[in-house]
Amino acid sequence: MNQVAGKEEQQSEPEEMDTREDEARSEATFAYTVNISRLKDTALSQPTFVRNLPWKIMCMPRTSPNQERPVTKNLGFFLQCNAESDSSSWSCNASAELRLINHQEPERTFRRKIQHLFYSKENDWGFSHFVSWTDLLDPEKGYIKDDAITLEVKVSADAPHGVSWDSKKHTGYVGLKNQGATCYMNSLLQTLFFTNKLRKAVYLMPTESDDTTKSVAFALQRVFYELQFSDKPVGTKKLTKSFGWDTLDSFMQHDVQELCRVLLDNVESKMKATVVEGTIPRLFEGKTISYVECKHVKYMSSRVEAFYDIQLNVKGKKNIHESFKDYVAIEVLDGDNKYDAGENGLQEAEKGVWFNSFPSVLHLQLMRFQYDPLTDTNIKINDRFEFPEKLNLDSFMQTAESTPASYTLHAVLVHSGDNHGGHYVVYINPRGDGKWCKFDDDVVSRCTKQEAIDNNFGGHEEDISVKHCTNAYMLVYIRDSAVAEVLLPVTENDIPLSLVERLQEEKKQEAIRRKDRNEAHLYMTIQVSLEDDFNGHQGNDLLDPERSNLRTFRVKKTMTLDEAMDLLAENMKIPKEQLRPWPFNTRTNDTKRPTVLELDQEGHKTIQELADKENMWSIFLETLNGDSGLTRLPVFDKECDVLLFLKMYDPKTKRVNYCGHLYAAITTSVSELLAVLNERAGFPSDTRLILYEEVKPNFLERLENYELPLEKLFDELMDGDIIVFQKDDPQMDCYDLPTAKDYFRDLYYRVEVTFCDKTVPSDPGFTLDLSQRMNYNEMARAVAQKLNTDPFLLQFFKTQSCRDGPGNPLKCAYEGVLRDLLACFKPRQQKKLYYQKLSIKIDELENKKPFKCTFVNHKLKEEKELVLYPNKDGTVKSLLKEAESHVEWSENGSRKLRLLEIMSNKISSVQREYVLLESFNSAANKSYRIEEIPRDELELSNEEMLVHVAHFQKEVFSTFGTPFLLKIKHREPFKDVKERIHKKLELSDKDMEKMKFALVVMGRQSCFPEDHDYSVNLEDFRPHTASGGGVQPRPWIGIDHMNKAPKRSRYNYLEKAIKIHN
Repeated sequence: MNQVAGKEEQQSEPEEMDTREDEARSEATFAYTVNISRLKDTALSQPTFVRNLPWKIMCMPRTSPNQERPVTKNLGFFLQCNAESDSSSWSCNASAELRLINHQEPERTFRRKIQHLFYSKENDWGFSHFVSWTDLLDPEKGYIKDDAITLEVKVSADAPHGVSWDSKKHTGYVGLKNQGATCYMNSLLQTLFFTNKLRKAVYLMPTESDDTTKSVAFALQRVFYELQFSDKPVGTKKLTKSFGWDTLDSFMQHDVQELCRVLLDNVESKMKATVVEGTIPRLFEGKTISYVECKHVKYMSSRVEAFYDIQLNVKGKKNIHESFKDYVAIEVLDGDNKYDAGENGLQEAEKGVWFNSFPSVLHLQLMRFQYDPLTDTNIKINDRFEFPEKLNLDSFMQTAESTPASYTLHAVLVHSGDNHGGHYVVYINPRGDGKWCKFDDDVVSRCTKQEAIDNNFGGHEEDISVKHCTNAYMLVYIRDSAVAEVLLPVTENDIPLSLVERLQEEKKQEAIRRKDRNEAHLYMTIQVSLEDDFNGHQGNDLLDPERSNLRTFRVKKTMTLDEAMDLLAENMKIPKEQLRPWPFNTRTNDTKRPTVLELDQEGHKTIQELADKENMWSIFLETLNGDSGLTRLPVFDKECDVLLFLKMYDPKTKRVNYCGHLYAAITTSVSELLAVLNERAGFPSDTRLILYEEVKPNFLERLENYELPLEKLFDELMDGDIIVFQKDDPQMDCYDLPTAKDYFRDLYYRVEVTFCDKTVPSDPGFTLDLSQRMNYNEMARAVAQKLNTDPFLLQFFKTQSCRDGPGNPLKCAYEGVLRDLLACFKPRQQKKLYYQKLSIKIDELENKKPFKCTFVNHKLKEEKELVLYPNKDGTVKSLLKEAESHVEWSENGSRKLRLLEIMSNKISSVQREYVLLESFNSAANKSYRIEEIPRDELELSNEEMLVHVAHFQKEVFSTFGTPFLLKIKHREPFKDVKERIHKKLELSDKDMEKMKFALVVMGRQSCFPEDHDYSVNLEDFRPHTASGGGVQPRPWIGIDHMNKAPKRSRYNYLEKAIKIHN
């Protein structure tokens, strides 16, 4: 078997010839000659490298059993890629032409094309039955010569993903990492980055005083700087975080053109009042003149409008020039669509657009995503649409500019997929010299002009070498007269030194944090408590580590105790002999107390061993008292001595005071310690004391016989035991918590509760330390004291058990205790209750019915939410009477109110004043509205009626906005009704032209005639009796907003509008 490899085709592009032997090349042609008589099994050629991956021709004889026909034999012919790799993360998209060479007539070589994404599980692609074995061996076919055939492959591959592809080495540029679905953003950022004048301006934006986590400008500076100087793909998480986006936004694909507008608007606003103010409009802003010109009178209306991009129709257009012709096409206004020319009346006119000026950088959006009325969905148009490398737009100008509107193509943003999703890449001509690169997220590769331009026209359904539904979506052209200025190279000298230093310092700190993370498994923490940390602690044990600001030391797990003591001595500036560590030990009763550690015997042990392989070793570090006069700590005999800690309880202040520690021989009696306790507490030496042992939370055991030695008085004497003592005061029963035992019992039931204002969204609230045994009144007094208000002017609400938020209100006669209200919370969960301040006392409120409604002024604007408190047995009249003090009356108004019931943005009824409020039932889509009755609606004649009016879009069930009541008169022209609606809604003539009016009866609409002769018939608006004796719903006037169709949505099932929040 002979092998011929590396037979290269001549490339049409001169620059490609230089890379023929480069293993990173994008395409190659290679051949493999096989002795056909020896081909019994799978045969592989030697590898040829394309995009740094090994490609091989694979062939074998294949048989295809067929029940109806005899067994047939065929030649299997495949292209194999990177088959020997152990990696499962690589992929490479490629197209290829597989050829069986015809030795007699080369032009009759047999060819078949493939296009495939090669990856670990599908690393070969081709044909099991490329050609029949009979045809292969037929001498007349010309495939076999000297018992050999020649197989040839021409492969063209994209740069691979998931392998060691050095974009910087191969192209001089780096890519951007994809966060999940941010390929659209990556393509745009690369486009803006290579708009060099913009990049230079971004670097000059002052960001020194910005919050680095929220500054969009600084985040963009960081991305641009890293794209310019990094050797590896650049991350964008800090940029999207500066946008105020959450993780979900990074997994939601958006429209690249929408992001372009939003981002440039944001940057432009940040550039105001800086040295780079006006950069965005100078680069991207062009101007159009929209005009209407009457044909038969001398009248013309025009206005100048700025644009940052142009949207071009693709449907039915062959190329850009046809789309521009369509853009400036003249629309004739005649017939029913005549133009209102003011004093000249309705006139035939021509409406159109001229281009007044084109920008230096021209963004063209190809409208490939459009709404299809037949399917009522958005679709992608994949039709062929050509765009040139050189573009001249002079013919679309109103008057010629000082320089020709000639442009060179700079970037092609390409979308692959359909309306529901896909992938973006961008092809960029960085220097404007015709040398193109493809930017596909983190991978950058050189490509031909054909790949960048021709292959992205679309309409390639028949060409298997081009991915389906792949076409240009946005084009960027640079004006020839501005190329030198826009693409002027950006050097390090163009970047402020202060910005470079900040970015480098940030990088340095990140490297340190990364190193710390990578080495974290080698280190652990020593948490050091000093005696000062015990002062002020009011709880069980000696301190609460979560609330104490303790010293910590990060040390290697292999550090010995001796080495750790040297470290502590050095950092504390205390001689080593004046320090003694007492590790905290968790006892069986869940208390944490210091325990003895022998330095002499355990100094060689590692900290990890001493900490029982935990990542934190907590110790009490005993230090020598400076007033002791000693030079080293006294000797502690673990067999004969015990370490005791002392706390003094003061019932007057209900506080515990830490009184230090002491060593005592286990044979010492308590009576021998009383003098020390009095001295530590500052009491006279003969003060009588009551002593307790703090055993565990809510369990203090009184020490009775002071003459017994410690080892017998304590049930189980251990280092770290705590003695709590207090004065033996005959008057102590007059205190709330007279004994230490009472204090610790109360402490056991205390809980931190956060109270949040129900009326303030996301209110962080305030926290109180309360007893779980408190009743309602005690809790209300505590909260009222904090809020400086009357406890009877507060209403409390439980927290909902299923989710955070206020639940049902709490009655002021609630008989339970605070513990009952908090029963739904988990042990470590934040305990939260809600409250609201009241204007009437809670006991009065509970006899009333809270009624939520809105007040709308006479202009149907400025909605105000009201919460009224009528009596439970009240009527609509009493409700309106209470509302009078909460509304703003209109000038010269009637000062009379009415109550409307609103359902689904329609008025369902006007409530009579005698109706009982308790008869109202609530529903999710029902609300109530109070409004002032206009003077002309107070009295209605027999020839007048109030009708309901509502807005809708397309279908009468799609109602929206604020409905209203309108007075109509029998036989009045309907044009007068429309005029009253016009004035009531304060609409422009242009807005009124976009509306249609319909009478809606039982959900069916019938449009009012457009002619001016139609008059109102009140019978049309009366509810008719239905079969069975019931009454139909009242007919209403519907206003159809024909211009309210939803905006074009790219990813209609999940997309939300793009917002940059900072």
